[in-house]
Amino acid sequence: MKAEQIKELVGKMTLEEKAGLCSGGDFWHTKAVERLGIPAVMVSDGPHGLRKQDQEADHLGVNDSIKAVCFPAGCGAATSFNRELIGKMGETLGRECQAENVSVILGPAVNIKRSPLCGRNFEYYSEDPYLASEIAAAHINGVQSQHVGTSIKHFLANNQETRRMSIDEHIDERALHEIYLSAFEGAVRKSKPWTVMNSYNKINGKYVGESREFLTDILRDEWGFDGFVVSDWGAVNDRLEALKAGLDLEMPASSGVRDAQIVEAVQKGTLSEQVLDTACERILNIVFRFVENRDKSAEFDLNADHEVAREIAQETIVLLKNEEDILPLTKGGKVAFIGKYAQKPRFQGGGSSHINCQKVTSALDAVKESGIPNVVFAKGFEDEADVVDEALEAEAVKAAAEAEVAVVFAGLPDAFESEGFDRPHMRMPECQNHLIEEVLKVQPNTIVVLHNGSAIEMPWVNQVKGIVEAYLGGEAVGGAVVDILFGDVNPSAKLAETFPYQLEDNPSYLSGFGSGDSVTYAESIFVGYRYYEKKNMPVMFPFGFGLSYTTFDYRNLKVDKKVLSDQETVTVSVDVTNTGKMAGKEIVELYVADRESTVIRPEKELKGFEKVMLQPGETKTVTFVLDSRAFAYYEPRMKDWNVESGEFEIMIGKSSEDIVLSETVVVNGTKKMPVHYTANTTFGDLPDTPEAKEILKPVFDAYSMSDLTSDDENSSSAEAISAEMNAAMEKYMTLRAVISFADGKVTPALIDEVVDKLIHLPQ
Repeated sequence: MKAEQIKELVGKMTLEEKAGLCSGGDFWHTKAVERLGIPAVMVSDGPHGLRKQDQEADHLGVNDSIKAVCFPAGCGAATSFNRELIGKMGETLGRECQAENVSVILGPAVNIKRSPLCGRNFEYYSEDPYLASEIAAAHINGVQSQHVGTSIKHFLANNQETRRMSIDEHIDERALHEIYLSAFEGAVRKSKPWTVMNSYNKINGKYVGESREFLTDILRDEWGFDGFVVSDWGAVNDRLEALKAGLDLEMPASSGVRDAQIVEAVQKGTLSEQVLDTACERILNIVFRFVENRDKSAEFDLNADHEVAREIAQETIVLLKNEEDILPLTKGGKVAFIGKYAQKPRFQGGGSSHINCQKVTSALDAVKESGIPNVVFAKGFEDEADVVDEALEAEAVKAAAEAEVAVVFAGLPDAFESEGFDRPHMRMPECQNHLIEEVLKVQPNTIVVLHNGSAIEMPWVNQVKGIVEAYLGGEAVGGAVVDILFGDVNPSAKLAETFPYQLEDNPSYLSGFGSGDSVTYAESIFVGYRYYEKKNMPVMFPFGFGLSYTTFDYRNLKVDKKVLSDQETVTVSVDVTNTGKMAGKEIVELYVADRESTVIRPEKELKGFEKVMLQPGETKTVTFVLDSRAFAYYEPRMKDWNVESGEFEIMIGKSSEDIVLSETVVVNGTKKMPVHYTANTTFGDLPDTPEAKEILKPVFDAYSMSDLTSDDENSSSAEAISAEMNAAMEKYMTLRAVISFADGKVTPALIDEVVDKLIHLPQ
């Protein structure tokens, strides 16, 4: 339906109908206006599977959901570093939504992994905003290619579950733009999600859902978002303020309470009816976009999509350690699969994204289906309670001792990480750690396969020979793990988050999740690898790290220009060769470092990545195009992104720590920093031009730090006040402070006159 037709339709609605359209009809549907032919449409939880409610909607939305396919959660999807693959996952989900008459799937979730303890990290992509944004864009493009909408969430900075409905996050301007907004920005600009879901929390004293700055000024006016904003379920505080700010649809239904508030406000003149009309137009635009592109022939093929889930999971499994090339395993060798998760994998997180799976493939299932012999199983532990089961552990140790290799399937149970609560620590259950230690006593050839949604501590990391991070890989994860373990698939994933040695190393550790309803993001822009590298702090596994069964060589790094302005792009190319004996995919990571910055910046930042498939001996050229944002930081004084003129290093790496090639370019910034002089401007910040010096002459003539010291090097004043101290004190002396030290020669009126002249200097 065209915009003019939607406006005409809204014009025919009563005030009550307009207000009603701006809240849900029930837990999962928008409201219909039957007399005008406006249908209700359904939304469904996501983002890694369709959680469509099976029965008639209840008031809490907790009824059983339909049988569906669970794909790898966000924590795994990002490790693929594969836009095409995640786009394919999105396309599959979009077809499923069409088959089930679902207009919008609620995802992707792109919030930053500020702390490894966040209970919802399993849904989130990364600690890095560029990676999160690129993977989100691919997901959105895939889903929306099927004429089904997405709802990118949770906008903004939903980085903890602790007091998530009331927490007030104090975040500085640079961190907001460079880290938290940036994760959403690229996806919104590139992929145009149909909807955006606002988060529960406050930022700097105001609920995000009531912030015109976030929902209108930035999201719509700056980024070009043209869909509707929907509240997270129960995230509306003040409905009228939210509507004015740009929150269009409240979910779920409010039983008419807030609809009545809207009607009353319009009638009293405290809310413009045009604001309400605009919200209705945005909602109807999306409703009819789905309805008019409904594909009633779409099919939901559970078995076919299960195989897609396995294909995706194969590229989300990170090989973290492979000492003595213990992997891949030899088919036919005597292997002990130990641990409950070999039989019943933990493959998804708890909460609103929990999928009711038709089929789950465990590693044991996959071994049987593949006909791999000589694999024995011992359960080893239960995960309902963190208690060592001596009988199960003894059975597992015996199996390990009698095998050639022991593979322990471990990780975090549902009780340790889920939506709704944050983890109190980074440890695995002690019963699992104890099991691994006991197995190591009898079997030096031990491999650990991990099922978890975020970073964990590994007290046994130096003792085991192999570590496979499977994350929460969806319902086909067992098959994908076996594919990796036995070499049918070459591992090609890399970490989308840093694994520190211990929780105390994490940059958010001291401020944590706050005190009461307030938390300060004291680490600012230094999240994840940005912090560890700035501190020169060793980590267990760095961001972007992941091993392969083959080897890759990087050569011939080129840039198409060595000097450029911030209005130009630079093309970067590098040759990558598979120097091993097995075909495999390699993730090429590009980082940029500002080598002459006058503001504090990370040591380097991810600004590009590509995944390339190479046969043994094959070489391919990988190309990147960098624009000004690759070199920019957010400058609060400009309220904009800024590139400082100077040298920048372009680095190609196998991880954030393993940089193999680099090239230097000079970028010339073209923006001028706005200046604002006051009586509190320091001498060091005054302009160093002939015109400014002339204006300042009366002040400098009346006062100089050199007046305070004696020319006699042996005098006590010379000993007390060094030249270095003089220089520093003068640099940080304010104009108004001169009044106190100039024997009456400088007055407040003179300072005001000087400041006024400085302000009117040509910039």
